[in-house]
Amino acid sequence: MAKKSMIARETKRARTASRFASKRDALKAVIKNPGSSYEDIEAATLKLQKMPRDASPARKHNRCRVTGRPHGYYRKFGLCRNKLREAAMRGDVPGLVKASW
Repeated sequence: MAKKSMIARETKRARTASRFASKRDALKAVIKNPGSSYEDIEAATLKLQKMPRDASPARKHNRCRVTGRPHGYYRKFGLCRNKLREAAMRGDVPGLVKASW
């Protein structure tokens, strides 16, 4: 199990990213717009830099739904490798079988 504080930090990051998503998109649109003046781009860049660091969705890290483990995460199942193996051995994952060749 991951520490409760780490899991809470990830949920806080997700909340912050969703809260600032529209504002970030608007500023990025100004920056990427070729018709924007240099002053507008500078102002938008400064506003973007002054936003909280966790407002960026790139800082979010995938975690296992069961344990909160950040490494060995399978996106398709939402589980880490350990819990995926346990679920497969119990037969909880339809269509997933052990490899044999």
